[in-house]
Amino acid sequence: MSDSQRRMYIFLLVATIASQVGMQGWVTLINNFGVEAAGLDAFRMGLVQSIREIPGFLSLLVIYVLLVLSEHRAAALSILLLGLGVALSGLVPSFWGVVFTTLIMSTGFHYYETLNQSLSLQYFSLEMAPVVLGKLRAASAIANIAVGVLIFALAGRLGYPSLFGLIGGAVVLMGLWAVLQDPSDKSMPPQHKKMVLRSRYWLYYALTFLSGARRQIFMVFAAFLLVEKFEYSLTAMSALFVVNNLVAWVANPIIGRMINRFGERALMSVEYASAILVFLTYAFTESHVLAGAMFILDSLAFNFVVCIRTYLQKIADRPDIAPSSAVGFTINHIAAVFIPVMGGWLWTFNYRIPFLAGAAMGAVSLLLAQLVRTPSQTPAR
Repeated sequence: MSDSQRRMYIFLLVATIASQVGMQGWVTLINNFGVEAAGLDAFRMGLVQSIREIPGFLSLLVIYVLLVLSEHRAAALSILLLGLGVALSGLVPSFWGVVFTTLIMSTGFHYYETLNQSLSLQYFSLEMAPVVLGKLRAASAIANIAVGVLIFALAGRLGYPSLFGLIGGAVVLMGLWAVLQDPSDKSMPPQHKKMVLRSRYWLYYALTFLSGARRQIFMVFAAFLLVEKFEYSLTAMSALFVVNNLVAWVANPIIGRMINRFGERALMSVEYASAILVFLTYAFTESHVLAGAMFILDSLAFNFVVCIRTYLQKIADRPDIAPSSAVGFTINHIAAVFIPVMGGWLWTFNYRIPFLAGAAMGAVSLLLAQLVRTPSQTPAR
C-alpha cells in the first residue's frame, strides 16, 4: 500500500468498527428496551423497524452533503451522528423518543455505509479492493461478537441508559478521532456531486435490488421461521448469530482473494445457487437441525455481496463511484420498504410463500450473474 492508501485503510477500519459497534449494540438492546422500558407493543416496534430503513432509502441524498463536505469528513461526522443517536436511545423511553433517536442513529449508520463503499472503491486498485473490503467485513464480524459479549457481561449490572450510553459514547470517541484525521489524497479524481443514473449500469442496479430483497427475507422471515416453527430459544438464536459472525470473520478475507482469482461472475453464481438451495430448504424441511444449518449457510453466502461492489468499481467511470454507490444503496433499501409487509401478509396464507419467492429471486439473480462482464472477464475482440 502507498502512504495515502494506508491512511485511508486505517481510517476506514476504525470507522467501520465504530459503525458496527453502534449498530450491533442498538439492535441487541432496542427490542428489550422498547418492551420493558418504553412499553411498545409489536405493532409499534414494527413501525420503529420500518422507520429505521427510511435513511437507507434516502441515502442518495448524501450526494448533496458532498457539495459542502469532503467524503472522509462526511464519513467521520456520520459516525458521530450514529454514536449520538445510540447514546441518547436509553434516555427517552417512549414511542416518539425511540423514533427520534432511531432516525438519528440510522441516518449516521446508512450515510457512513454509503461513503465507506465509495471511499473503498476509489482508493484501492481493482486487485486490492476485494481484499480490503473482505478485511473490513471481517473486522465488522469481530466487532459484532465483542458487542454481544460485552452486553451479555454487563446486562445484569447496568440499566438501559448506561448500556446505550456506554456503547454510544465509545462510538462518539472513535468518531471524534476520525474527525481529526485527513486520509484524503488530493490527486484523486473529483467525484460528481449529482445523482448519476446510467443505463449501462443497469445490471449493477438489478443485482443490488435483488440482493436487498433477499437480505430482507433472511433477516425477517428466516429467523422468524426458526423461532416459530422450530421453537429455537433465545440462547439458540444467539449462538447461531455468534457462529455466523465467526464464519464471516474467517471467510471474508478469503472471499476477497477469491474474487481476484475467479472473478465476480463465478462467485455471484455460487452465492445465488446457494440462495436457491437455502430458500427451498426453508420452505420444505421439517428438520430443525437442517434449518439451522441453512441459516448459517445463508449468512455465509451473503458475504459474497462484496462482488457487486467490486463489479461497480470495474465498470464505472471513476467520478461516478460516489454517486453510483449512493444510488445503489438507495436501490438496495427499496426492498426494505415493502418486502417485510408483503411477506408478512403472504405468510398468513402459507409460510412457504416468502421463501419460494426468495428462491425465485435467487434464480433471476443467477441468470443475471451470467451477464456480468468485467475487464478481466471480457473476451478479447
